[in-house]
Amino acid sequence: MRAIGLVISLCLAISAHASEDIPDQYPGSALYSKPVEVIPHVWSAIGATAPPTYENSGHNNNLSFIVTGDGVIVVNGGAAYILAEALHQEIKAVTDQPVKLVIDENGQGHAMLGNSYWSEQGVPILAHVDAAHEIEERGNQILESMKRYNRDKAEGTFVAPPTETFEDTRIIEMGAFRIEVLHLGPAHGPGDTQVWLPEQSLVIAGDMAFHERMLPIFEDTVVADWLETWESGFEALNATYVIPGHGHPTNMAQVRRYTRDYLIYLRGKIGDHLEEGGDLADAYYVDQSPYAHLDTYEELATKNAGRVYEQMEFE
Repeated sequence: MRAIGLVISLCLAISAHASEDIPDQYPGSALYSKPVEVIPHVWSAIGATAPPTYENSGHNNNLSFIVTGDGVIVVNGGAAYILAEALHQEIKAVTDQPVKLVIDENGQGHAMLGNSYWSEQGVPILAHVDAAHEIEERGNQILESMKRYNRDKAEGTFVAPPTETFEDTRIIEMGAFRIEVLHLGPAHGPGDTQVWLPEQSLVIAGDMAFHERMLPIFEDTVVADWLETWESGFEALNATYVIPGHGHPTNMAQVRRYTRDYLIYLRGKIGDHLEEGGDLADAYYVDQSPYAHLDTYEELATKNAGRVYEQMEFE
């Protein structure tokens, strides 16, 4: 347990220096950063706390893997073929155990476009049914968007749908690990998935939880539902260790602060604005200064406020 504490302390120390201004932390690899062992046998390559760019190859989320003793489980296909291939090279440097499963945290590009590489390796790919539907409906559009910023780095990437789906829970017993693949409810986007390791008290949270960067509220993100899922499902895990969808590994208190508390704060500000008869044009500029230190604040704060206004206007 002491070793685990030291690893988490190291990750927390590193996280203090996270910045979207750093274009690449791992020159020589398509990955933005070299994978770190968060707790024994659980690794994560931490993505940039910035929008996807050519410089970071679209690696702006966390690509994790679990070395079970009887094979490796990868969490997230990655945003491009080259990212999945680069992650596989890192896995091979850690273990000679084969990759036996890839789990997509949702249907977004950074979770699933790298499925193209894994599908060529013959690895099964698991996703929630709603994420699979998102990939089917919007996969080609997402791919074209990735090609615009990644240019030559998009080579080899194609839309590879999941080979397996689940609805609520998928239990995997592999090697020394019990792995619970969960869909706790609607949150950031369709098919949001969490990977829970109950014996280790660690959750790979996917986009349920953000750290160090401002979360985006999309057109299909219903904030009230996200908060309900957080309270009824995610918080109940009482995880000791959290690998968020974005940002360094941390604990529940930190992701609560930058996810749940931010959503409650923004709904409160928009609620006050509505009570005062405020309109959409002014809603964009409600005070979000307590979160101005987060990466991607400039890109997302006004958009988030506008979308929350549109959701709350007729509640």
